Amino acid sequence: MTLSLAKAIASRARAAGGRAVLVGGCVRDGLLGHESKDTDLEVFGLDLRTLTHLLEPFGHVNAVGRSFGVLKVGDLDVSVPRRDSKTGAGHKGFLVEPDPSMTFAEAARRRDFTMNAIGLDPLTGEILDPYDGRGDLSRKLLRRVDPATFLEDPLRFLRAAQFLARFDLVPEPGLVDAARDQRATLGELPPERVYEEWVKLLTKGVLPSRGLTFLHDTGIDALLFPEVFALAGCPQDPEWHPEGDVFVHTLMALDVAATFRTGDRDDDLTLMFGVLCHDLGKPPTTAFEEGRWRSKAHEVAGIAPTEAFLTRMKAPAHLVRQVAALVADHLAPAHFQKSLPGPKAYRRLARKLGEAGTTMEMLHRVARSDHFGRTTPDALAREFPAGDSFLATAREIAVERKPEPDVVLGRHLIALGMKPGPSFGPILARCRDLQYESGSRDVDEILRTALAEEFPTLLPA
Repeated sequence: MTLSLAKAIASRARAAGGRAVLVGGCVRDGLLGHESKDTDLEVFGLDLRTLTHLLEPFGHVNAVGRSFGVLKVGDLDVSVPRRDSKTGAGHKGFLVEPDPSMTFAEAARRRDFTMNAIGLDPLTGEILDPYDGRGDLSRKLLRRVDPATFLEDPLRFLRAAQFLARFDLVPEPGLVDAARDQRATLGELPPERVYEEWVKLLTKGVLPSRGLTFLHDTGIDALLFPEVFALAGCPQDPEWHPEGDVFVHTLMALDVAATFRTGDRDDDLTLMFGVLCHDLGKPPTTAFEEGRWRSKAHEVAGIAPTEAFLTRMKAPAHLVRQVAALVADHLAPAHFQKSLPGPKAYRRLARKLGEAGTTMEMLHRVARSDHFGRTTPDALAREFPAGDSFLATAREIAVERKPEPDVVLGRHLIALGMKPGPSFGPILARCRDLQYESGSRDVDEILRTALAEEFPTLLPA
């Protein structure tokens, strides 16, 4: 529908003496055979007023981006070519000058990477590629259009990280050095913009490790993400982690986790941030003891750096709670195999995770990514019996996707003549314990046992 609209607008623009060209990610994604949600049309040869009138027959024209030369019709962004420049040294804004007389090559020069500077005429199918973006795509190379203008927006270095991850690219020579030289300017970026680049890297990256490696090689992680930076160089016991330090392990685990994504944005964010943060507690807890590297209670120690990392980027509060809960219990599947607890432990853990907004199934995916993100023989063979057993038991007692609901509720106590108050809490908690221990769902049986312990005088005759 959006492409049909773009063609219709392009036809009308041509009749008015202009030329409309599809630009940006929709062209790049089309060349790669990927679907693209965003469609952008750039119209040459027509001023903004003429373009506005031209668009009116196609529906409501949203002029919210008019000062930048951008109009919106439905889901389609329509713009005139423009020149961008910093408004002054140290200023965060840009001077935007719409200029419909620009050539496509002139307009494309302001774009960040060559793969994003390709145009497509929707009427003729002609591809406009003045900076050899198609060649760079075939070479798997992420290359700047103009190294000088590239520096005008520091966010482009974070965009580089997510593009490397999403399209399995390598950075051109000089890009890492440029990012290292300019990394201090990233401190000007609003945290929300930083967070959105992480979202794209983690939810769209086929190899998230490519993006994190770039952030580390450039020193951007040391500046903006010290919790992640601390993973590099943190040793691990070679028997359990022959692949290397915690950073190397985390990169491997993220690449595995990317294969477990479902396509649901919220679900994928919880998974990927859970895996990214699962070992943030190792740097402060790792010590060489009795001839081995140990990271005692690192899962609990990981809660604080996880919350600091996500909160600093203004991640949604519900996501912070979910990820912190997964970090705190990411070793549970392995521990459960060793201790062989009964159903009560599974029900308790499911409730704990549920209160944080996540599930046993999600915990299993995080633990599975953690386990496969190493080079032990069982990991290389993609064997994780502890995880398989954990999930099978959770499914058997029906708590893999949500906690078991309480069978005894406040209304049952009120029915016995009790008045709501502080005494309800301990009674209901004990009822829940009895339910979890026995697996019973008989309200009268559970309530009778709990009251016999706490309030025997309230027992029915």
